This record gives sequence, structure tokens and C-alpha cells, in this order.
Amino acid sequence: MTDRIVSAEVIVCSPTRNFVTLKVTTTDGVVGYGDATLNGRELAVASYLRDHVAPLLLGRDPARIEDTWQYLYRGVYWRRGPVTMSAIGAVDLALWDIKGKTLGQPVYQLLGGAVRDRILSYTHATGWDVPQLLDSVDQRREQGFRAVRAQSGVPGLESVYGVHKGAAGYEPAGRGAHPVEEVWDTDAYLNHVPGVLTAVREHVGSELKLLHDAHHRLTPQQAARLGKSLEAVDLFWLEDVTPAEDQHALRLVRNHTTTPLAIGEVFNTIWDCQQLISENLIDFIRVAIAHAGGISHVRKIFALAEIHQVRCGPHGPSDVSPITMAASVHLGMSTPNFGIQEFMGYGPLVDEVFPHAWSFADGYLTPGEAPGLGVDFDEALASQYPYEPAYLPVARRLDGSMTDW
Repeated sequence: MTDRIVSAEVIVCSPTRNFVTLKVTTTDGVVGYGDATLNGRELAVASYLRDHVAPLLLGRDPARIEDTWQYLYRGVYWRRGPVTMSAIGAVDLALWDIKGKTLGQPVYQLLGGAVRDRILSYTHATGWDVPQLLDSVDQRREQGFRAVRAQSGVPGLESVYGVHKGAAGYEPAGRGAHPVEEVWDTDAYLNHVPGVLTAVREHVGSELKLLHDAHHRLTPQQAARLGKSLEAVDLFWLEDVTPAEDQHALRLVRNHTTTPLAIGEVFNTIWDCQQLISENLIDFIRVAIAHAGGISHVRKIFALAEIHQVRCGPHGPSDVSPITMAASVHLGMSTPNFGIQEFMGYGPLVDEVFPHAWSFADGYLTPGEAPGLGVDFDEALASQYPYEPAYLPVARRLDGSMTDW
């Protein structure tokens, strides 16, 4: 008898931060895990999975991964969007996990095998002022990182994306019933950040790969000005310079700077990425594997990117679980045009709840050889840490009007 799905459970936990985990079990007793975490909207995805998707999975053949993906995407009139695609992504990851465990192979082997030995990764360095930032960069280099994203404070502001004043680390999501409101001044940022990044480059020399994130806050003209001012800094990439919804905006930026551009962490489908990739308006596409429909869909985005010499640099913050990180690493091992993987890392408790085969060493990630995605889930430990409301901040300009966070 063909193996079938007998249960699909949705588990929400908060071991230092909120995660949504899908557990799919088959008649043969094989368990696959998927990640459906969507920072600040976790319960919406959990409900979508539990109330609308999980019942549809029962009785289906877990081996028919692509057919299930098409069923969940095309079989619903209301398509796309982060909630829907995160739910589909969780199912997809769980089914790839089951496929690997059933065949006794790590997922990257099922995707065509390795095209590289290890995956270059980058992490975040933060400091409110330049000396603090340089200290942070040095610490990251001592940890083995060969690529670092540098973010600093801005004079006159009390909070800036990527940095907490007086804090050693950075966690954007704040616990509580309402998001924190930050005040933003684009002119102050544009006047300050080129000097900061120039100081970092002078401090580290030419070997370290240096990245920076503008976090969707600039107009096309402002983004072009920033990119041009940073050309001598030789960034590996300048990230999210304009709100991602406006595809045409990148054309103006592209026409005025040779600084490499990365965008896409809020994209959910290949249709979001199509114009930017096919018209070579970006250098790196940054979709998160869980938020863009899982391995099955993201590999199609990456294949489109390969045709146009666009590289892949998936979103990899600590607000996706180690299951998504595993999927990114497995996909990266088998993707020719994979460029770099964001890796903020996780605290000891998260690693205990999600023990994993993937590992970091000397600036690189490797997936390990465990069957499937190579991530387990300690339900008993997770149950000790129930969901807590937490939201990403919002931002207002100096005059009080809303802007993009």
C-alpha cells in the first residue's frame, strides 16, 4: 500500500522568540518538519495551516511533493501573499524532509547533489557609533566570518534599523501587544552612512566582504545617490534600497550606480521577482525559503536567476527557524548561482529545541549528511515556552507621518 499522510500538526512555541512548526506524519511512521514562522503574524499562518491546509493533507501521498504544491497553490482561488506562501512553504519543507528520510539521503542529494563543498555566509555587525561598529566587525571576524553586514546608529536619532543604542546585539521584534514606534530621518542617514562604511572598509582592508541594508527606506533618487557614494567602498551588496513593491524603481538606481543591489526578502513568488531578474535590475535575489513556498518554488526562482546571471542570497534571520536554515543550506549546496547565505545564528535554547545537522565553521555553512533536512524538534521542551505576542517596529518621519520600517 502506498504511504499516506495520517496527521499534520501545527505547533507554536517561543523559546526566546516565536516559531511555527508543522509536523507531518505518514502511515510508515516517517515524520517531516516544516517551518511556517512569519515574524509578527505567526498566529495567522498557524491558523491557515491548522484550519485550512492540514485537513487537505490527510490521505495524500507524501512522495508527490510537486503535485501537493500545485494543489495547495492552484487549488485555492486566493493565491500568493506571505501567509499563504509561508503555509505552503511549511508543507513543502516537511515533504522534502520525509522524502529524504524515506530514501536515506540528505535533501541536497535529491536536488542533484552538491555543486560546492560549503556555503559562504555572512552575519551582522552593529554599533551605535563607529568605534563600537569596528569592535563588532572585529568580533565577527574572530568568529570566522569572511562577510559582514555593517549597520550603525545615526546622529540625532534614538533608534535605527539594525542597531539598538547601548545593546550588544540586535533583536527587532519587541514583546508586547503593540509594535514599537521608531522615528526616522532619511537625510540624516544619507549624510552619515557613507562615512561610516568608508571607515569600516579602511579598517578591514579589501579582503572582508562588506554588506549594508537600507531596509526599504529610500526613494529611487535617494537610493541612486547612496549607491553612487558607496562605489569606492566596494560593497558586496547594498540591500533593500527602496520598497520592494515598486519594481520600476530599481531601474533608476541601476542606471546611476555600479554598487551591487540585493532585494527580495519580502517576496513570496516568482512573479514578485520576475521583472527584477529578467531585466537585470538586481544582482542578488533574497527570498526566504519558507516565505516563498518552500524548496519546490524557490528552486524555480533560483533557476530563473541563473539564466540572467543573478545570484542567490536567501534571507536568513533568526526569525525563521533552524528548519528553514537547513532548507537554505541544502538548496544552496545544489544551486550553481548561489552567492551567500545570511546567518544570524541562534541561541542555545533554540538549538536545543531544534537540534540540527547543519553547522557553521570558518565563515561557511555545511548541511551535514543526515537524511532529509537534518533537523529534529523537541516537542516536550518546546511546550515549556508558549507563544508570546511580539511585533516588528513601525517607523514615522520627523513630522509624524508613517514611513517604511
